[in-house]
Amino acid sequence: MERHVHQRLRHDVVLRRLAVLRVERLTPHMQRVTFGGAELRGFHSAAPDDHVKLFLPNRDGELVLPTLGANGIEFPAGREPSPMRDYTPRHHDATRGELVVDFVLHGDGPASHWAEQAAPGQHIGVGGPRGSHVIAGDFDHYVLAGDETALPAISRWLEEMPAGMRATALIEVPAAADRQVLFTRANVDIRWFERDAAHGESLEHALHGLPAIEGDCFWWIATESGRARAMRQSLEQRGVPKDWIKATGYWKAHADDDTE
Repeated sequence: MERHVHQRLRHDVVLRRLAVLRVERLTPHMQRVTFGGAELRGFHSAAPDDHVKLFLPNRDGELVLPTLGANGIEFPAGREPSPMRDYTPRHHDATRGELVVDFVLHGDGPASHWAEQAAPGQHIGVGGPRGSHVIAGDFDHYVLAGDETALPAISRWLEEMPAGMRATALIEVPAAADRQVLFTRANVDIRWFERDAAHGESLEHALHGLPAIEGDCFWWIATESGRARAMRQSLEQRGVPKDWIKATGYWKAHADDDTE
């Protein structure tokens, strides 16, 4: 039987209008928003790093959602479209009818600004996920590395790992106060790095300095695009098979776009 076979799943794209149920400040730079509503029925997210498209109120405070047409999404003519941003479904509880999304508060961009003022009763649009990339569960070890934008996906992945699975999590956050208590049943070594530390160890240095890992290892990386690309290239140069690496740019330096 072939080992380490990943799955790519496609989902029917559904655009939902959801209400804010609860808001919780997790850390100085992370706001948790719980959404719900009848339109959440049928929602499905199969992988920890899935992404949904969030549609936020425009500059007039109006939620202008598109329709799904033959040419993709189409906004009503003559009205300012709602800004769109990609986010990780942190947790979905079908029984309770709730969807949790964690927002990084970085003081810039429509998603960060909206999340900081979010309150119960407000509404947003949620589209997707369009698909899921389900990583094979038979690797001997998993390394998850990312900054605070990747923390929702890393946290969810650790929660969903079964007992006996082995993993290492390397997480970079702005400051020590941005660390979170993470739950997992797996055997996981969690290492935190703060950017404000005078001589803090960089994510790259920590990744490259890991001791030799026994068996087959899958490497998952999510951070700024240039950094993620450089870390992928470094692993490939060390002989790690390309199918054993998933490196994703969750945001771009010096860009006005914000994801996560």
